Amino acid sequence: MQQFICWLFLASLASTSAESQGVYISQAWSGGFHGHVTLSPSQDLHGWEIHVKFSKPIDSLEVWTAKVAAVSSDKTEYTLTNKDYDQDIRGGSELQIDFNGHMSGDTAPTATLNGGGGSSQTSAPPGGSATQAPATQAPVTSAPQTGGSSNLNAHPNTKFDYAKALKLSILFFDAQRSGRLPSNNPIPWRSDSAVNDNGDGHDLSGGWYDAGDHVKFNLPQATATHVLAWGLEKFKDAYQASGQLDMMYDMLRTPLDYFLKCWQPDRQVYWVQVGNGEIDHGYWGRPEDMHMSRPAYKVTAGSPGSDVAGNTAAALAVGSLVYKDKDASYSAKLLAAAKSLYAFAKAHPGIYSNSVPEAKNFYGSSGWEDEMCEAAGAMYKVTKDQQYLNDAKGYDKGGAGWAYSWDAKNAGCQLLLWEATHEGKYKGKVEEFVNSYDYGGSVPITPCGLSWRDKWGSNGYAAGASTIAVLAAADGIGGDKFKKLALRNIDYMLGENRQHFSYVIGFGSNFPKKPHHRAASCAPGYCANAGQDSPNQINGALVGGPGRNDDYEDKRDDYIKNEVSVISNGVFQTAVAGLYHFAINNQLPPPPAPKC
Repeated sequence: MQQFICWLFLASLASTSAESQGVYISQAWSGGFHGHVTLSPSQDLHGWEIHVKFSKPIDSLEVWTAKVAAVSSDKTEYTLTNKDYDQDIRGGSELQIDFNGHMSGDTAPTATLNGGGGSSQTSAPPGGSATQAPATQAPVTSAPQTGGSSNLNAHPNTKFDYAKALKLSILFFDAQRSGRLPSNNPIPWRSDSAVNDNGDGHDLSGGWYDAGDHVKFNLPQATATHVLAWGLEKFKDAYQASGQLDMMYDMLRTPLDYFLKCWQPDRQVYWVQVGNGEIDHGYWGRPEDMHMSRPAYKVTAGSPGSDVAGNTAAALAVGSLVYKDKDASYSAKLLAAAKSLYAFAKAHPGIYSNSVPEAKNFYGSSGWEDEMCEAAGAMYKVTKDQQYLNDAKGYDKGGAGWAYSWDAKNAGCQLLLWEATHEGKYKGKVEEFVNSYDYGGSVPITPCGLSWRDKWGSNGYAAGASTIAVLAAADGIGGDKFKKLALRNIDYMLGENRQHFSYVIGFGSNFPKKPHHRAASCAPGYCANAGQDSPNQINGALVGGPGRNDDYEDKRDDYIKNEVSVISNGVFQTAVAGLYHFAINNQLPPPPAPKC
């Protein structure tokens, strides 16, 4: 590898959307601007340095994926160097460097990319103009936030770039963070919010916002965390090969740390929701600007919720497993909390949304046994304590799952029981579930090939079945048949459909611009109207999905097809990680022939 140095010169000031020769300015406001440059070298790099020359003094420059190493005395030149986690850039891969500049005035700069020894090509985002950049010291391309071609850097065994899909999905979860954000926050349009969240004075800040709103619902949040940690356990090599392992570990700590706050074992209280859905949905704006009441809701021995408590115990348990070799102390803390929370859930069975009626209209639970079965299976996997396995067998009701989602865990429970026992009855139920999402099964399939369980988040249901399919295939169930089901659904979401449209924001060049997401749709001082693109691109977000006949419109107020959520992205990301794992191990079959 070699060190890479390039020079960026910001030229005369111009309009907000103008850009030229490699640096893209996407936003401006009185006293500042936001922009980015994407490094895409043709050869492997080990360490890099960027010199940014401004056309006038800049008071300060905020950068998230680089260090500000030096500033000239006149504040017109900033030297940026890599951080430890992003010093290595593979040839052909990309690193987007976002920045916020603070200066006098209210117009945004344009930029040029200059140097010597190679060539650089830029392509303009919608509404801009593309220009040929002068030579640079190492061959590098700079692209707009769309990420260019969806299969430019795809693995030879895949049609789409699953490594990029993993990277983008992690960024989505970073955009959902609540509370005080870490110094390495990679989302320039997000900052601290809801820092005073509490329950009876107990700190409940942190965690993830659920979807396009700002409520923290622990049932879907715990489901997403568990399935993401399960995917990291099974497909760690996919995160390593994509260069996303450290970012994945960093991402998972947000909900895990939050769950540790929510569980008060000394009081036998588990906080399950922060924010009232009705009040929250009456506000459309940035989370940083919220001023409404944010009540917190809990389950206790007298008001039980073993579904949400069990689901969280599963997330903590598998979290402890994946952190065991990385941070033994943290792993032990997670496991201790998982054990005590599981014991609380087991001792006090009940449906949480009966105890917390404020959750019923949003995430009303249909039962608790499936969550407790999956929790017991996860606890057995981590501890090998026979009592947990006995519990899991008792909680399993034997029926194949309707879905694998925030409210349906039968398929996950039965897969964990298969892993633990290798009894045929559990394998048969897993097969029955996955096969129901394939051709000839009970779940409809759209003309272009998406398994379509329900209109509410159709992509999420297909991704949930695909996650079980890849996890089962890794356990020796289903083989290429299950892998092909996951390929068909995930590739559909990434662009293998009639419109060649990616339902993942930032993936490819044709994706949603108007997701139902408050923070993305609002900038300081204004929110986009129904017909405007969101001012902030929430990269990696998987929108709800198409209708039964592949019909879809990029329309913010159609929350059925355009809302994003942590649970949908959680199952999507683990399915992608599974496919990428099989690809890099030469175990992935050819993708099914396109239907459209």
